[in-house]
Amino acid sequence: MKPIRLISGILTVGFWTLASRVLGVAREIFILAYIGPGPVMDAFVAAFRLPNMFRRFFAEGAFNAAFVPIFSKKYEGEEDPLRFARDALNGLAFVLLILSALALIFMPALVWATAGGFAGDERFALTVGYGRIIFPYILLISLAALFSGALNATGHFAAAAAAPILLNVFVIIAMAVGAALGGDVVLWLVWTIPLAGAAQLALVWIAAERAGIKVRPGMPRLTPDMKRLVRVAVPAALAGGVMQVNLLVGQQVASQFDKAVGWLYAADRLYQLPLGVVGIAVGIVLLPDLSRRLKADDTEGSRHAFSRAGEMALALTVPAAVALMVIPLPMVSVLFERGATKADDSAAIALAVAIYGLGLPAFVLQKVLQPLFFAREDTRTPFRYAVWSMVVNAVLAIGLVPLMGWIAPAVATTAAGWVMVVMLAVGGRRIGEVARFDARFRCRVPRIIAASLAMGAILWGTYLLLAPFLNMDYWRYPALLLLLAMGLVSYGVAGHAFGAFRLSEFSSAFRRGRS
Repeated sequence: MKPIRLISGILTVGFWTLASRVLGVAREIFILAYIGPGPVMDAFVAAFRLPNMFRRFFAEGAFNAAFVPIFSKKYEGEEDPLRFARDALNGLAFVLLILSALALIFMPALVWATAGGFAGDERFALTVGYGRIIFPYILLISLAALFSGALNATGHFAAAAAAPILLNVFVIIAMAVGAALGGDVVLWLVWTIPLAGAAQLALVWIAAERAGIKVRPGMPRLTPDMKRLVRVAVPAALAGGVMQVNLLVGQQVASQFDKAVGWLYAADRLYQLPLGVVGIAVGIVLLPDLSRRLKADDTEGSRHAFSRAGEMALALTVPAAVALMVIPLPMVSVLFERGATKADDSAAIALAVAIYGLGLPAFVLQKVLQPLFFAREDTRTPFRYAVWSMVVNAVLAIGLVPLMGWIAPAVATTAAGWVMVVMLAVGGRRIGEVARFDARFRCRVPRIIAASLAMGAILWGTYLLLAPFLNMDYWRYPALLLLLAMGLVSYGVAGHAFGAFRLSEFSSAFRRGRS
């Protein structure tokens, strides 16, 4: 077996994902400046969420949870993986063409089901119109995800990780051009999204060709491998459906409050920055690695990879979570408060960011724990856990509204995330020794938490000193950079002093390709 370099892969995916998420924050800065919280932004968010909702089924979510392990094992065992990929591509495209046609026809019903609070005001018609333009993005991005999964399974991570950058680059340029020409910026935004999807598909398809993964479209066939794929994918799709119910419950609640959909969306984009860089990078690399090690009967290597992935994820995520909880307002106000976004909007977004920050380690740990099941083609167990998580989310999101108002969905999302992690961790122990973190992981975690808390205290003190500069037009940008740099340096020093991590260990693992 030629193992995937876990640390190298995570760093590669993390780098490109970081670039994508930074550009994603820049995209939201443009959206909030040109459009701002209000009916138009609420309509765009609800419309853009529709293809992204189904994307969890057919792209990074259910489909890849089934496709990547099977493709990885066929690739490891030299069992004609390209024929399997071709059949999967044709079947996926067939299903998505039917779905897209139905969605375009029944878009009003889809909007009513996902944002019922819009009914009776201008947001409903806007969302239907935007939705019909944006929805074909699901076809393009899902096919791109298939090629990305095949690239990841063969250890080629860069192109697949870089592809999402195109969406943000295209959207930023389109909005800037639209504003310069005096056009309706939101129309430039929505029409650019499917164009960016086509560019993403072209990028990963060309990269796959160059990597020797030559897949051609054709007529769909229901082969034994496709039946196996469907058997694994359906429970994962149901689990993804549960997660989407969580999002929809939150959106339904938020749609009852003015501007709340936009506030939660902006907060979501900010905490998605560390989640994408760490959690998604770990999950993308860990799943094919565990699948191939399982095929090769490498139990010791699997446990090592699992433990190092978890250790690295927490070492990067816990301090990010502390920062989001300690200094959300300066980050939000400096990044988003301009144009149509005012101080009251910043305060509301910052509150949601702090609550999401509390759940950030849980969202990342899910990405570490789920591959234990997916690598064994077990998608039913995560589905059962997701159902319980959905129940917790729905009860809290709806039940807390009289007490908390529009912020209840954020609280519910965080609580449900931790419930999911506990169930995955307890359920994973039945898999065996491979699903148990090793002694080094258990020793490091308390030290990571201690270093992060020390960083949080220093961040808060630095924020108090820099507060006057953070409110000045020209000084707020260098002040925020100084504040974040102080957090990074203090965590590095505290982490080294407390023995939370040693950078030399990661660099040596990278050089040797042990992981």
